[in-house]
Amino acid sequence: MVLGLVSIWAGMHYQLILKKPVVMTETVIEIKKGDTLESVVKNLRAQRVTVNRLWFRLFAYRKNLDHLLKVGEYVLAKGSTAADILQQLTDGKTRQYSITFPEGWSFKQVFNTIKNNPNLQHTLTDNQLEDLMAQIGSDKNHPEGLFFPDTYFFEKNTSDVDLLKRAHDRMQAVLNEEWQNRDDGVPLENPYEALILASIVEKETGAGEERRKIAGVFARRLKKGMLLQTDPTVIYGMGDDYHGDIRHKDLREHTPYNTYIIEGLPPTPIAMPGKQAIVAALHPDHGDALFFVARGNGRHAFSSTLAEHEKYVDQYQR
Repeated sequence: MVLGLVSIWAGMHYQLILKKPVVMTETVIEIKKGDTLESVVKNLRAQRVTVNRLWFRLFAYRKNLDHLLKVGEYVLAKGSTAADILQQLTDGKTRQYSITFPEGWSFKQVFNTIKNNPNLQHTLTDNQLEDLMAQIGSDKNHPEGLFFPDTYFFEKNTSDVDLLKRAHDRMQAVLNEEWQNRDDGVPLENPYEALILASIVEKETGAGEERRKIAGVFARRLKKGMLLQTDPTVIYGMGDDYHGDIRHKDLREHTPYNTYIIEGLPPTPIAMPGKQAIVAALHPDHGDALFFVARGNGRHAFSSTLAEHEKYVDQYQR
């Protein structure tokens, strides 16, 4: 009889403790590598989350939480009970951070953004980029353009390499899928050449409806053996020497990216292209334009003859 009453009392006490709100204001706790259940309880109580040490640990052991603790940050909502906290820890619902790589960014911009993010684990230096290519499983020796522009969510202390590998693998998946569906007659030998051309299209226009037209101009020029003569590649080749203007002497400077001099595509992409630019490069417009010039309003005037092109240059550029 007495044992039965004790058992009933313990069960009621157990449930009352678990169902009582213990988080008075939103609280963030971090579980680090090597933390134990006891250290988690101490951390909670240090932040005025008044869980009952005995019952909390007992319930946690029943859930095998002592073997399932997941490293990361946990946001405990105001009004959470001990049972809520245990469930959140059991489910491993950690706090997610985000980082965004916009379309058209260079790898230098991506890498600087990663280096300045305090929630990532930083393992790379500027001198280790060749090592990076091996770590992400790339057979290329240059990182430019190999990472898909998007917003990525991650847990605190995710490594910079792991994040970049995700972006790399995403780009490879998108690129390979679009390559399989490319138009017949596209003057590109492999997916990497498609990536190079897509990066040029990305830098030439932000107007979605123009991407296939611009890709069409470049595709026809490649087929005819004409120089691409595209300013974004020249700017990329100038590097830190570019200060907002391309001078005549810059167009005569022999760099691997000066498409006013070199034939065909430059050796690498010049930026991260988005999916629309990749699709455009592999499904170019089938018109007859061979030239285009910026109209000053974010759009371009297209022409099929040099005479017509020069007329547009006089109208919009001079």
